[in-house]
Amino acid sequence: MAIYVYLRVSTDAQDTQNQKHGILEYCEAHGIEPDAVHEDTASGRMDWRSRKIGKLLSTADNGDVILVSEVSRLARSTLQVLEILQLAADRKVSLVVVKNGLRFDNSMQAKITATILGLAAEIERDFISMRTKEALAKRKASGKRLGRPPGAVAKTYKLDEKRTEIERYLKLGINGTAIAKLVGVSRPTIRTWLSRNRPEA
Repeated sequence: MAIYVYLRVSTDAQDTQNQKHGILEYCEAHGIEPDAVHEDTASGRMDWRSRKIGKLLSTADNGDVILVSEVSRLARSTLQVLEILQLAADRKVSLVVVKNGLRFDNSMQAKITATILGLAAEIERDFISMRTKEALAKRKASGKRLGRPPGAVAKTYKLDEKRTEIERYLKLGINGTAIAKLVGVSRPTIRTWLSRNRPEA
């Protein structure tokens, strides 16, 4: 069994030190000596499977443990965190969130927590949808044109690198509005990209 420490590094050096300090305190209190420390400096906007957390999970063995300071250090959204937890469960790798004392493994407590996170993701999607509808209704009521001006060409090529992530969200049944929010673009942009790349969607 191997024990790994995963740190998602920001531009704030103090933030990095806080992560390390919390995890080292946890290890000392539990008599744990990590086998390796992985610092992820890639942008959080990159697909998590292409970042170090994805590579670490894909190579970790049955029974290995990954320590992380906070859930937010795993990914940028609840949906992505759930995907990471699912891959960890599939590979029988335990994920320990030091700050909250959470351990995601095959225990009943871990399954209940994951279920709650799943509910949070559903609520998150609903809120995104609600805010978008309200914003569109407000713009329409004020007489503003919805969508892009006639003849405007969207720079949709930037989404090509997120194709895998977008298709995964589609398979989960997430609507275009929520996907736009998750990948950081406007709804017209994601709609145009989908029409060009997934006509059946």
